[in-house]
Amino acid sequence: MATPRTWLLASPHAGDNSQLFALANALGWPYETKRLVYHQSESLLRFVGRATLAALNKEKSDAIAPPFPDLILAAGRATEAVAGWIRRHGNRRARIVFIGAPWNELDRFDLVIATPQYAIAPRDNVLRNPLPFHGVHPASLAAAAKAWLPRLAHRPHPWFAVLVGGSSGPYIFGPAAAGRLGRQVSDMARKAGGTLLVSTSARTGRDAGQALSAALSASHYFHEWTPGAADNPYLAFLALAERIVVTADSVSMISEACATGKPVLLFDIEEGKQAMRAEEGAFQSGEILPAPYWRGQTLSTTAFRLAMRFGPPRWSRDLRIVHRNVVNAGLASWLGDAPAPLRQVQSSVELERAVARVQGLFGL
Repeated sequence: MATPRTWLLASPHAGDNSQLFALANALGWPYETKRLVYHQSESLLRFVGRATLAALNKEKSDAIAPPFPDLILAAGRATEAVAGWIRRHGNRRARIVFIGAPWNELDRFDLVIATPQYAIAPRDNVLRNPLPFHGVHPASLAAAAKAWLPRLAHRPHPWFAVLVGGSSGPYIFGPAAAGRLGRQVSDMARKAGGTLLVSTSARTGRDAGQALSAALSASHYFHEWTPGAADNPYLAFLALAERIVVTADSVSMISEACATGKPVLLFDIEEGKQAMRAEEGAFQSGEILPAPYWRGQTLSTTAFRLAMRFGPPRWSRDLRIVHRNVVNAGLASWLGDAPAPLRQVQSSVELERAVARVQGLFGL
């Protein structure tokens, strides 16, 4: 058969899109990316679960028009209604592959690819992976390192990458946490006589970024993420650093850091009862994690924590499961603990398996 016409329904979140592009590129089929913008009604319409374009801002979005695709690769719950509309009104034979945890019932999708933080029950159309797909490969790392090495070569070694996310679900990353991170990594770099290569991200927030920058007292290069900036050192920092510190809110950045084979150190963005590690001593390896402490720093984080305790599984996203898995597997350790040793980088068996599953939807 002819190569399936493929559309990527992009998510507002960079981590989702990294997975979409990684899968699409691994498939090797030509694809078209649809950037979508939504009205504020999207979150309300999501509860209805209809296949509709009603929440789509058509003036600001890429066109959803013929010729329609044979394969829809989607991520982000806002894309579910659009994917369903395409299959219902555009191409009834289109296959829908969703990356992440969908809001709708699983039988609406031909394949769902999920990672452990989502409470999705095993079934025939669900593929579980230990970490998200990513675009970190030797060639991309080498190219980024070559471009950035002249700008950093004068700085003392060892080099420590510090990759910064932001608030996520029940956890807050604000100025206090950012300042604590800056002080801890500065102490680490100063003791080693080295340099910090620091990069914020889209979720960091200006106040947290400023607090982090102000707290850096060791030799450092600080990159503040800005929308649309072409010159981003993120891959170069992964390639050039001897160790990598990642804020533990970002599963995508954890996956990308682990893909380098270098020692990865996780930073807990909260403290005390709200900490990501707060329940660590309350379970044994292999046991189900107890629900996190019910009260967060804000009303929204408290609501998220209560939903994790009392809501349906599809409302939950438990990052602690990923933390436990990567630490137990020797892929990472917590900042302040002994770092995991260097590892040989493994080929992406999970990505190859996902490609085979997608090809199988078309009898290939």
